[in-house]
Amino acid sequence: MLDIAEVARRSGVPASALRYYEDQGLIRSVGRRGLRRVYESDVLTRLSLISLGQIAGFSLAEIAEILRDQEAPVIARERLLAKADALDLRIRELTALRDGLRHTAQCTAPSHLECPSFRRLMRTALAHGARRRRAAAKAPVPPR
Repeated sequence: MLDIAEVARRSGVPASALRYYEDQGLIRSVGRRGLRRVYESDVLTRLSLISLGQIAGFSLAEIAEILRDQEAPVIARERLLAKADALDLRIRELTALRDGLRHTAQCTAPSHLECPSFRRLMRTALAHGARRRRAAAKAPVPPR
């Protein structure tokens, strides 16, 4: 059994985040030692899965759905492939952004706004922002 301070120390996740994760159903305490929450040692595995999921781009609501009431999470392979495809797209977008910024930094045009590559970069950014706003508007709002 690990108290909340020990879990925070070992995982690097602040106690406030641990309490939030518990409220969201991502982790479970098994009781209290005095005023401190106590967790089984497998909470560190769950915290690793939560961190991995966040890095991969899963929302906390998606992660909670995957982890909810399961000893060993089962993630649909299709869901993993879809997330990998989304990461591929993001990598391509970031690579183009990086290349555009490097070009703009070295461009000999009198002004960035006169550089065709920079203008293309601005149009791409505007389109990307519009796509993200549309996707956010379509996304279901998780219940509180």
